[in-house]
Amino acid sequence: MDPIAGLIAGAGWASGINLYGVVALLNIYGRLGLGDLEIPEVLQRTDVLIVALIMYLMEFVADKIPYVDNVWDAIHTAVRPLGAAVLGLILVGDASGLSQALAGVGSAGLALTSHATKSTTRLAVNTSPEPVSNALVSIAEDGIVAVVVFFAVEYPVVAVIAVVVLLVAGILVMRAIFGAARRGVERVRDGWRAFIGSPRQED
Repeated sequence: MDPIAGLIAGAGWASGINLYGVVALLNIYGRLGLGDLEIPEVLQRTDVLIVALIMYLMEFVADKIPYVDNVWDAIHTAVRPLGAAVLGLILVGDASGLSQALAGVGSAGLALTSHATKSTTRLAVNTSPEPVSNALVSIAEDGIVAVVVFFAVEYPVVAVIAVVVLLVAGILVMRAIFGAARRGVERVRDGWRAFIGSPRQED
C-alpha cells in the first residue's frame, strides 16, 4: 500500500473531528522532520501554523460549552470536509488526475463521516444536565485525533486500519443514538395518544 494513502486517510478522518488540530500537527511534524513521509512545504509555513493554532484554540473553547459546540459543528459541516479535501490534494502532490480526485473526494468523504459521528454524539451528550461530559468527550476527541495523525505520519498502514475501525465504530454509535432517539419519540407519541384517548372524568 502506498504510504501516502495512509497519510491521506488518517488526516482526512481526523479532519472531520478537528481540522485545525490536524493542520497544526502536520505543520509541526513537517518542521521536525518526523516520519518517512515528507510533509509538503505549504503546510509547514509559519502563517499556516499561526492560523491553525488560533482556530484550534477557538474550537478548544467552543467544543466544551454545551450547545455552543452544536452551533460550531453545524458551521463546520462544510468546512471540515472541504478542508480535508484540500489537505488530500496537497498531500498527494503532483500525482495523476485520478489520484488527485481520489485523494480529494476520499479525504472529504472520510471527514464528512467522522464529522457526522462527532455531531451526532455531541447532540446526545448535550441531553445530559451536567456540563462535564462535554469537556471529557472533547478531550477524548482531541486525543484520538493526535493518535490518528501520529499513526498517519509514522505508521500509515496502521493509520488505515485505525480509520477503518473508527469508521465502523462511528456508524454503530450513530445507529445506537438514532435508535434510542426513535424509541424515545415513539414512547412520547404513544403516551400522548393514550392521554388523548383516555376518558376524562366528569365534574
